[in-house]
Parts: sequence; structure tokens; C-alpha cells
Amino acid sequence: MALYVNNNGQVLENSGYTLEAGNRGHLYGDGLFESIRVMNGTPLNLEAHFFRLIDGAVALKMRIPSFLTLEYFSKKIIELVQKSEINAGGRVRFSLDRISGGTYTPISNECTYLIEVYPINENKYELNEKGWEVDLFMEMMKHKTKLSNFKTKNGLCYVMASIAAQEKGLDEYLLCNPQGSVLEGTSSNIFVVSNGVLYTPGLEDGCLAGVMRMTVINLALENGIKVYECSILPQNLLAGSELFLTNAIKGIIWAGGYRTKRYTNEAARKITDLLNQKFNKEE
Repeated sequence: MALYVNNNGQVLENSGYTLEAGNRGHLYGDGLFESIRVMNGTPLNLEAHFFRLIDGAVALKMRIPSFLTLEYFSKKIIELVQKSEINAGGRVRFSLDRISGGTYTPISNECTYLIEVYPINENKYELNEKGWEVDLFMEMMKHKTKLSNFKTKNGLCYVMASIAAQEKGLDEYLLCNPQGSVLEGTSSNIFVVSNGVLYTPGLEDGCLAGVMRMTVINLALENGIKVYECSILPQNLLAGSELFLTNAIKGIIWAGGYRTKRYTNEAARKITDLLNQKFNKEE
């Protein structure tokens, strides 16, 4: 099965070089991206991903092309998924980079896009059978800035935390801010469950404004589950009965343990079922 990319309107086979020399996303991390789940050949939550991308581009002072509307965004992604014959599970990465030229000072704030698509084996959200072992990453803090809520290409804090977790034999490290609040995983938002209530860090603390985070919040509220957005401290991790992570591709990932604390996964299973009821229409 041949896979394809869309490089600023030009569809190419994903079998060679597709970025132009001088790409600012590559050179300076001067860009944004969205990771989008595909089920039954259909990309999910396109509207939410599009508007987060546009909000991020505005924050980065990029000049958004007039043609880059929600309709265009959706059409080009769906076309590429179909051309790559991804008829079941898959993932899409939509990158938006400032146009090539300049060094730290760009020559222009115009931008270009790149769409990549890849198949994945799972055609629905599946909860991990073995709970992840997690801990706090204290070597680097995630500072709150005007860009904290967006998926920018400046991801070294996440990379270093992921490497450190591997070295420690952990499944995941959780990032904190300088005030000591727990924010998120390396590619996920976090939820703590206590007495049947979901608690998740507020955007004002500096966590990513995850599309799956908001989907889970809305699904929980629609199904009578209380949700509070608030600061999460390390002691709250110890007090909770469950800890789970969320991202657009995997859905829900339950943590089995944080240090000596062990967690159940009742809420994680329920929300995974709700996600599949919402998105996966396959009988």
C-alpha cells in the first residue's frame, strides 16, 4: 500500500524527501502541528483540530492563507486518507510552518503546510491491558507562556522526558510547572479520579489544550460525571483512585501506578466505551 503526503498542495509518494531545504519547522521549530485519529477511514474531530491550529497560528503571528478554511482543511485530509487507502484505523499529522527564509528573524510570516497519513492496526479506542508506570519529571519544568496550550514544534522538553522515562524503566513521565503543579504527560493530558469525580489541570496552569481532553470533559458531563479543571499537585496523585492520560490517537491510557500508589481503571474503561460509542459506528 502506497502512502502519500500533501506538501502545500502537491501530493507526493511518502517514499523520499518531501520537505524543502530551509524549512523553518525543521530548522527552528517554527511551526505547529495537529495529530488526528482516523477510524473506519474517517478523520475524527476535524473542526476542533482546525480551530486549535488556527488559534496557535495567530499566537505565533503567522499569516494564515486565505484558502485555509475548515472546508479546505477537511477536504485535503480526507483526500489524502483515501488516496493512501486507509480504510480502517489511521493517524494524520497536519503541520503548519512559517515560510522558508531568514534566521531567527523571518523574512515573511506567510506559512506552508504538510499533511502526512499513516495506517494503524486499531480501528477503535482500546484501553491498555497493563497500566502504565508513571512518575514526575523534575529535570526540566514546563513554563507557562502564551504558546503553552498549543502543539508547537518546540518539543524538546517532551523528548527529554520521554528519554528519561525509558532510562528509568517507566512508561511515562509527567511534566510539572515551576509552581509544582502537575500538567501533562509527554504526549497527553492527565485526569485524576477521586470519589467518581474527574480532575484535570486547567489551561491557565500551562497544560496543552488537548482536543481529546475537551472531548473527554464533554462526554463526562453529558453522562453525569462531574469534572473540575484545577491545579493538580503531587499529593492529589496519591489521593486519587485512578489516573489516566488522554490523547487524540490513543484515546485513554490508564496508569497502573505512581511510585508506591496503585490505581484501578473503572472510569477509564467507561470513558473508553463512551468514546467508541461516539466515534466508532462499525457494528
